Amino acid sequence: MASLAANHPQAIRPQDVQSERGNPHWVRLKDERELDSIPGEDGWPVLGTTFKLLADPIGYGNRMRAKYGDVYRTRSFGRRQVTLIGPEANELVLFDREKIFSSEQGWGPVLNMLFPRGLMLMDFTAHRADRRALSIAFKPEPMRHYCAALNADIARGVEAWGEGERKFYPAIKALTLETAATSFLGLPLGPEADTLNKAFVDMVQASVAPVRRPLPFTAMGKGYAGRKLMVEYFTRLVRERRANPGQDMFSQFAMARRDDDPAADLLPEDVVVDHMIFLMMAAHDTITSSFTTLIWQLAKNPEWQDKLRAEARAAAGGDGVALAYDALGKMELADMAMKEALRIMPPVPSTPRRAMRDFTFGGYRFPAGTNVGVSAAAVHADPAHWPEPERFDPLRFTPEAVAARHKYAWIPYGGGAHMCLGLHFATMQTKLLVHHILTRYRITAAPGYAPAWQAWPIPKPRDGLQVQFSRLT
Repeated sequence: MASLAANHPQAIRPQDVQSERGNPHWVRLKDERELDSIPGEDGWPVLGTTFKLLADPIGYGNRMRAKYGDVYRTRSFGRRQVTLIGPEANELVLFDREKIFSSEQGWGPVLNMLFPRGLMLMDFTAHRADRRALSIAFKPEPMRHYCAALNADIARGVEAWGEGERKFYPAIKALTLETAATSFLGLPLGPEADTLNKAFVDMVQASVAPVRRPLPFTAMGKGYAGRKLMVEYFTRLVRERRANPGQDMFSQFAMARRDDDPAADLLPEDVVVDHMIFLMMAAHDTITSSFTTLIWQLAKNPEWQDKLRAEARAAAGGDGVALAYDALGKMELADMAMKEALRIMPPVPSTPRRAMRDFTFGGYRFPAGTNVGVSAAAVHADPAHWPEPERFDPLRFTPEAVAARHKYAWIPYGGGAHMCLGLHFATMQTKLLVHHILTRYRITAAPGYAPAWQAWPIPKPRDGLQVQFSRLT
């Protein structure tokens, strides 16, 4: 694998992405002292606030907000940045009516070496063209095909779990990787599953590594090696799919053309590879995180577990029955419960952007080149928008409750042009998991059990989430 990956143009070289000097169109802050008027702290010499942020990102953000308000400045990963908190800030930055904020230049310093040229690292015209080309994979007929494949794979995987005590996070992570492979790639992973899963884990962990060069034995070194492996694997698959396309998502991507023009060239091979690596990561890592949160909340709130179980049985017409694509709309409580889990523990706690032009917010002026972040974790836990925010209450997402709340008070899927492309796939997969798990098992946790969570880069329980599965009689 290594030899092919090393020679492939998409095996991005470290010197190409370690600095912004090779990106002449990027907007840079001319003088970091221009942010002196923003309240905040720069932290320790050289290290800045990086290790404080990595040690406890949610707690650190809460302390900074309590001290400085909804606009504050920090210095992490070698650069000054500002955080803007609140629904209005989310709307300004994510909806971005004036096209001020660059997603590419926000995420790029973190992800360019690991997930270059994924949709999240593209802006404006280029982003719109590739997003439109890839959206073909999420039209109704392909989604029906994925639903059938997911039903079979999830039913088989969940049935094999059996009853007893288990660590839920690794179990659901293995299952979501397997189901993503079947739906996305059209093939079972087999013995490659562990290797690919490790590569994804290493790449995600490397995204917040303090050492940003891929030195041996460092997190970034492991992540970079994982990327090279992925490039080889997906390059081989895209060539196979173009020679013999199927109904899987990868075939849809492999045959995609920009502007829906049948006369246009296919998307370049390396572009398809990049998009597929990024979407596979997002599809199984973020679903794993958010569904683990949901299972934990259902274990603590058995009355909601019973409600979702009854709804699933009614929608499918019984236990052990596949949930038809046309029945997904009947799973309204499951949809609300998942949205509440995403509120409690958003899989992307914060979102970076870079200002391409000067802008103002909260009475402050921010120059072009400012690194800007908005925080889903902070807004989702704000009692001003969510009374008793620590309480699990899916009824926060009734149509009436949603209409009464600021649209950007809930942003687990982002917003604006960069709204998650696969959110409908994620919703479908969640409902299928709810159906197949809850119509087979009752889930409980030991009295007093309270797992600690790793908040960044993608939340997960540090102990894997120990729960008990009991067969329904």
